[in-house]
Amino acid sequence: MTIKFKTISNGEAIPIESIPHLPFDEFSTQAVEIITGGGKVVQFFAFQTDNTIRLIGVLRTDALLVATCDVPERYPALTTQCEPFHMFEREIAEQYGIIPEGHPWLKMVRYHPNCRGVDDAFGNDYNEDIPGNYDYYSVAGDEIHEVAVGPVHAGVIEPGHFRFNCIGERVLNLEIQLGYQHRGAEDLLLKADPKRLAFIAENIAGDTSVGHSLCHSQAMEALAGIQTDDGAKIIRTIGLELERIANHVGDLGALSGDVAFLPPANYCGRMRGDFLNMSLLLCGNRFGKGLVRPGGVRFPMNDDNRRDLTARVSELKPQVQHTIDLLFSTSSVHSRFEGCGTVSRSDAEKMGLVGPAGRACGLVYDVRRCFSTERYEYLHIPENAESTGDVYARAKVRADEVMQSIGIIEILLSRPAETEIIDVAEMVLAPNSFVVTLNEAWRGELSHCIITDAEGGILRYKVKDPSFHNWNGLSMSLRNTGISDFPLNNKSYNLSYCGFDL
Repeated sequence: MTIKFKTISNGEAIPIESIPHLPFDEFSTQAVEIITGGGKVVQFFAFQTDNTIRLIGVLRTDALLVATCDVPERYPALTTQCEPFHMFEREIAEQYGIIPEGHPWLKMVRYHPNCRGVDDAFGNDYNEDIPGNYDYYSVAGDEIHEVAVGPVHAGVIEPGHFRFNCIGERVLNLEIQLGYQHRGAEDLLLKADPKRLAFIAENIAGDTSVGHSLCHSQAMEALAGIQTDDGAKIIRTIGLELERIANHVGDLGALSGDVAFLPPANYCGRMRGDFLNMSLLLCGNRFGKGLVRPGGVRFPMNDDNRRDLTARVSELKPQVQHTIDLLFSTSSVHSRFEGCGTVSRSDAEKMGLVGPAGRACGLVYDVRRCFSTERYEYLHIPENAESTGDVYARAKVRADEVMQSIGIIEILLSRPAETEIIDVAEMVLAPNSFVVTLNEAWRGELSHCIITDAEGGILRYKVKDPSFHNWNGLSMSLRNTGISDFPLNNKSYNLSYCGFDL
């Protein structure tokens, strides 16, 4: 079969009319063929043009592929043939009331009323304010019991409900229910003052501010025909790597704390703050807010800042390495990490796991290497994969990435980054156009997609956080695992609630 999906580049703006518009049957057949042949789903969502609902699919192999089709009110679910479409089809059903017939587990994703105002696509009544108002998966048997955790938690974290089906201490199934935060982030990006779009984008997930603002800025730049200078690209890359290091170091500390190994937990907590303070030095905010904007960056990196950052990195590098060596050379840590929460490579492929969660299962994909943006095409990004798919592998991938990211920052700081500082400005976007951007945020593949209308306004803005893929990985990690291992497994993923609850 000749594949009719169009090959595009990461961050390339193209006219909508240049995207192949296929009959639905041909679209679905080719999409399934691409994914079963080893491809992955980057974006798969619906949008409305005039009175027609269309599907658009962005798939990846060695390249990015895109096509559209008109979608009927009911269609045979692609998930029945190809598992990676599972979450995307649920989201489409919720947002547009379109029913994927035969979908194996069709339930609400975020409990938002659909944007068309048509009847519920799920065949049951629901209250948009009560995400738990549906029939949970259940296991029958005299010795089966359920443990419900959340949505309100003891820690200062966001809401999510975890329901465990157990026999004794062994977890048979963990069902995760999110959707408690009706923030309407994508809707805000459609309706807000254009000058506020970058601010909204960087606050989609506070711990991924640089990642989200970078995806947004690259998309807007492509649609407006703006080129950024090399200095801005260097600073953006440093900002993204600092975000990666701070979060990975924090997670290694949290994992240490969960197995009661307190020295690395304390060291990592302090060093996480040190790396956050480097972002503070770079842009005046510890989480990188305000650094990246369409057109470049809002803060320069002069020689004094560059020398200061270089000295701080040089001081911290041996401390980080020593802490990692301490953590991974301790036998009691190994005994808790190894074999805990294992996900097979096959299951990881079917769920479409990305980032450290995917690389821990042997999936070598990394956006920085495969679809490079900013300065990554000039940097060596190792494949960095583990094979065991357990807590140990997820922790080891993070540890390796921390040291690699420190090396990347040292390289980037070795030369001046001269740039023209920009401020927020109104941008004229190309009409009837499409762009998709991908970046390797610290949790994995992060993607923003924009479609414009005939006047250059934003017709559809779609965000996909890596947690959209990876929450199901956490659920799979708990299969046949002791319920007391849930906190350790949860920390090994450290997924985003707000990145999911758009």
